[in-house]
Amino acid sequence: MSEKSSNIGIVAGNGQFPLLFARAARKAGMQVYAAAHTNETEEDLAQETDGILWVKIGELQKIMDFFLQNNVTKAVMLGGITKARLMTDFAPDALALEALASIDATGDDMVLRAVAQAVEKHGIQVIAATSILPHLLAPEGVWTQRRPTEQEAADIKLGHELLQKIGPLDIGQCLILTRGSVICVEAIEGTDAAIKRAGELEASDAVVVKMPKPNQDHRFDLPAAGAKTIENMIPNGCTALALAAGAAVVFDREAMVELADSHNIAIVAINNNQE
Repeated sequence: MSEKSSNIGIVAGNGQFPLLFARAARKAGMQVYAAAHTNETEEDLAQETDGILWVKIGELQKIMDFFLQNNVTKAVMLGGITKARLMTDFAPDALALEALASIDATGDDMVLRAVAQAVEKHGIQVIAATSILPHLLAPEGVWTQRRPTEQEAADIKLGHELLQKIGPLDIGQCLILTRGSVICVEAIEGTDAAIKRAGELEASDAVVVKMPKPNQDHRFDLPAAGAKTIENMIPNGCTALALAAGAAVVFDREAMVELADSHNIAIVAINNNQE
């Protein structure tokens, strides 16, 4: 059965990606059913789906029952969950506890893979959203009128090398550097907060580098950026953004580039496999 002939489910977190995916999937003739997380998922998602269920973080059995009731055969996992909220609002049910018991660590990748395996045990295939929305993947090259300066390019190269080394530790997907020094490492706070922290440290001419972790499972948790990323960079001393070509999700690319050009910010997507 092709992806276009089946009902598709969304395990939805925060951000734009669940909405964009739902719109595109319905436009392609698919019926979309979303399991949305309270206080995380945009309420507008309800208008973009054929059915929606609001759940608390960890209510995995409710999600499975909802999908099976609506003949969902494929599912995507889109958007994030605020990591700080995982520390306070996580109330796993028996199925979620069973999934977590199958892993030795609780990093993002391990948890997401465990959840995906639990979903697939119920006969629902977890797929990459970009298999349906390939146009959201970052194309290689310089996108903006201004190319990265020599110093920015050196910082991008260094940031890429460092992310390849710390990626297996499952810490984060983003570094902020300036003049050969790391200012911020994304951790539990997320990219936007890391950029803000760079501003609080009075960063200038800083480079934001976002790359997937080595051996990243592209079905979930790809690094993402959009116009909001540029909006956050502008007041916080960040002058260049580097993404992984073909392995980063980009929202509103035209608006993103227009905003970057108007503030002399460089955007480049590089080959994530380059040395």
